[in-house]
Amino acid sequence: MKVIKLASTLALTWACAGAALAGPNPPAAQPPAASATDAANAETAPLPPPSSAAQHLYASAKNDILQVRSLLKSGRTQSSVGSGFLIGTSNLVVTNYHVVSQFALDPDTYVGEWVDTSGQRGNVELLAVDVLHDLAVLRVNRNGTGFFKMPEQLARLTQGQYLYSMGNPLDLGFAISEGAYNGVIARSFYDQLMFTGPINSGMSGGPSVTADGSVAGINVSKRLDGELVSFLVPGRYAQDLLKKVEAQQKAPTDFTAVVAGQLLAHQTAMVNQLLSSPLSLKPMGPYQVPVRESEQMRCWGRSNVKADKPFTVDDASCAMESAIFVSGSLQTGQISIRHQFLRGVSLDKLRFAQLASASFKNEHFGSNKDARLTGPNCTEDFVKNKDLPLRAVLCVRAYRKFAGLYDFALLTASTDQGLMSLQSRVDARGVSYENGLRLSRVFLESLSLASQKPKKGASK
Repeated sequence: MKVIKLASTLALTWACAGAALAGPNPPAAQPPAASATDAANAETAPLPPPSSAAQHLYASAKNDILQVRSLLKSGRTQSSVGSGFLIGTSNLVVTNYHVVSQFALDPDTYVGEWVDTSGQRGNVELLAVDVLHDLAVLRVNRNGTGFFKMPEQLARLTQGQYLYSMGNPLDLGFAISEGAYNGVIARSFYDQLMFTGPINSGMSGGPSVTADGSVAGINVSKRLDGELVSFLVPGRYAQDLLKKVEAQQKAPTDFTAVVAGQLLAHQTAMVNQLLSSPLSLKPMGPYQVPVRESEQMRCWGRSNVKADKPFTVDDASCAMESAIFVSGSLQTGQISIRHQFLRGVSLDKLRFAQLASASFKNEHFGSNKDARLTGPNCTEDFVKNKDLPLRAVLCVRAYRKFAGLYDFALLTASTDQGLMSLQSRVDARGVSYENGLRLSRVFLESLSLASQKPKKGASK
């Protein structure tokens, strides 16, 4: 039995060099993820030559596009690089949170720097972050020319219209790419715009504008398993963050606490939405198992029934299709569910019990060596909900830097059948202790025997 992973059907990479992240391979029912070679080729592929419209836009905008670098304080060597753009004639720069995450969370080790298209450079001051929408606002010691504006009423977009994304791809120099707007993507927990144009590493945080130069969104990520499928943060979220900067007296001194507060707000909304209605119950052998299918959560299943096998295994899994980027080593704010039904075909009860027990023990809950989280604190017991006896293990891990956040994992195994075993698991990453217990309780109470009178599910 494989170690559980919080699978995602979106194979995404953040477009910031030094912060590239790819989700795990999607399930067999989904399009296969690109191979390592394909992904590498896609990363190094040059941008197509710009049209005359793109050239005109870039010539007008280039003085207000910046490269945003994260440097090691010791030696000031470059650690990661992204892009940003000056707002109006101010000295405020909009970029992605993941571009600045290193010096936001570890200012003793990293410092930020800006470089413009003429080679001028200077230090940056971090004013605000929005980790949920992957945005940040910086202050620099130069002003914009007024090209990039964020008016109260943003430009209305129609599907198919051309957009132009600007930035610093692959740290090779400033560039522009053109593509089409193809609607709002609701599969992530927060809206993103789909842009069918190339966004390469280093372009994160750069602007994507309409033909008349109006800001439509901010470059953020792309699909690794698709051709020219990229994503933008909608401009309205940048508007909101700029208003917050305008209203605040001074910049926060501890952005780790700011990020923790935003993650806590996210987990409340995430769990409330998941449990806003009863979980759906699906038949699996003689059991009913809880699942959730929604815009943000996708489910899939598979079976390995083979004539030469002494047992069969059916899998059903559901996982949220996005997570919140916190740092290059941490993504959180995600829930997954997995059920595995084992059935003995030519095994006696003793051998099947050994098989089921080995499968149960093969689960992994983390280690004490993780610098991000504490070691797992686990409790195991034999329990019974309304109609099903279960063996259950509940493991909890605390985040070392983000007070109030935990990872929960609940693993259960049915104990009512000699030649059948239902093994289920729910993982909640980045939740409060109360919400972790709440979700675990609902999941445990939702497992049932299919032979009983069907229940509507459980919700609390």
